[in-house]
Amino acid sequence: MFFFVIEGLDGSGKGTQVKLLMDYFKEKSVPFEFIKSPNYETPVGKVYKKYLDEEIEMKADAVFLLLATDVIMNKPKIEKARKKGEVILAERYITSTIAFQCANGFPFKKAVRFIELMEYPKPDLIIFIDVRPEVGMKRKLKQGKLDRHEKSLEFLKKVRKFYLREIKENILGKWVVVNGEKSIKDVQEKILKIIETNLELSKR
Repeated sequence: MFFFVIEGLDGSGKGTQVKLLMDYFKEKSVPFEFIKSPNYETPVGKVYKKYLDEEIEMKADAVFLLLATDVIMNKPKIEKARKKGEVILAERYITSTIAFQCANGFPFKKAVRFIELMEYPKPDLIIFIDVRPEVGMKRKLKQGKLDRHEKSLEFLKKVRKFYLREIKENILGKWVVVNGEKSIKDVQEKILKIIETNLELSKR
């Protein structure tokens, strides 16, 4: 079937929209596989969580490779789901690693060459829920303590610029931008419309 990725800055509402999508697939009896990057339950993800919480320090190269490893671990799951004809729904992907770690100093072209060399499975569609960094930070503040990325407005501005560069250059596939500053319901309806259209096209 189809491989969708939901991307966005911290505070964009992607987690909420992913949960709503999973509820939608269950309601419609659509078989799906869910993956999340980073996965804080894996040994790799746990190390990255410590980095986010500023318990440890790492250079940009090390963080990029750490996250790239976390993402590539989903490759067998993605390939298996594709063979079974299931929808694959990802909350962030290697595209997120590129945006955040290039904002952290990792060279963009080097990142793109790396994912091409490693042959990451290409999504059929990447949906970017776009919000201004100021809006994302305000939302995260309401949720409590901020991690090293969420508390830096300048960093989040850089992340958004790299996301927009990925969109412009069609990194890893087709991108669609959704205004994440609208209501949860409006964003959900927009995403569902995009997904329903693409699922119908994939059946032809």
